[in-house]
Amino acid sequence: MGGNQTSVTEFLLVGFPLSPRMKVLLFGLFSLLYAFTLLGNGVILGLISLDSRLHTPMYFFLSQLSTVDIAYACNTVPRMLLNLLSPAQPISFAGCMTQTFLFLTFALTECFLLVMMSYDRYVAICLPLRYSTIMSWSVCVTLAGASWILGILGALLDMLLLLPLPFCGPQKVNHFFCEILAVLKLACADTHLNEVVVVAAATLVLVGPLSAIVISYSHILSAVLKIQSTEGRRKAFSTCSSHLCVVGLFYGTAIIMYVGPQHGDPQEQKKYLLLFHSLFNPMLNPLIYSLRNREVHAALRRRLEKGRPS
Repeated sequence: MGGNQTSVTEFLLVGFPLSPRMKVLLFGLFSLLYAFTLLGNGVILGLISLDSRLHTPMYFFLSQLSTVDIAYACNTVPRMLLNLLSPAQPISFAGCMTQTFLFLTFALTECFLLVMMSYDRYVAICLPLRYSTIMSWSVCVTLAGASWILGILGALLDMLLLLPLPFCGPQKVNHFFCEILAVLKLACADTHLNEVVVVAAATLVLVGPLSAIVISYSHILSAVLKIQSTEGRRKAFSTCSSHLCVVGLFYGTAIIMYVGPQHGDPQEQKKYLLLFHSLFNPMLNPLIYSLRNREVHAALRRRLEKGRPS
């Protein structure tokens, strides 16, 4: 690479082309949603950590999901909020690459964690007598660790193809964070291979795990329909409905972004879909899991009662 091809040391995040007044309104709204994201997931983590009745495989995986959601939001939202309130602040080349790597890591890890959670529900409902044996703590830790390792390895693959590329200008990333496809557009080289790898990896990582989840739930549905009592069916469905909602939100937006057909201005569409993915999904996940979960409600009541003066 020539010296003139390594001149870019920082990037500018374009963000959203909005009026100053609209940016101030969105800053207030997104700040509130960000606070709810941290609070909601923090409460879930606190309850699972402090309440021994929630020390089960299902809530262990939920704690991992909450950890990923907090990290996911913290990686992208603060920079977006800063750029909404003031003129676009430059982000260093190293900072941009780090943000890209972390985003990919957390997104892929969540993808795999949702598969592990569906497997947990499959064993709980289809093989209840063997549940404690199959889903031992060593197995749970191994599955969660595998999710993180696969997420990191997948992100490293994309970064190994991205980092050698020369960046000699322009500097403006047409996004609110350093999203990999938006960054690739700034490279002073042929990025066709990179784009093919990103889309192929996204397709594989999304369709593969989603297929595993569909298979798990087809077995779960078959098992639930064999339950004679209405109360038994209701309880079995209630333990799965929250997970299915989260799966639908995560995979739905991700597939539209990277796998689905493109219409209109795909770059602008992806911005708003990724905004939903980065801000709304992490906020909604603890809400979805807590609204219909009696064990979480009971754990919260116990914590609140302990905190009251006698």
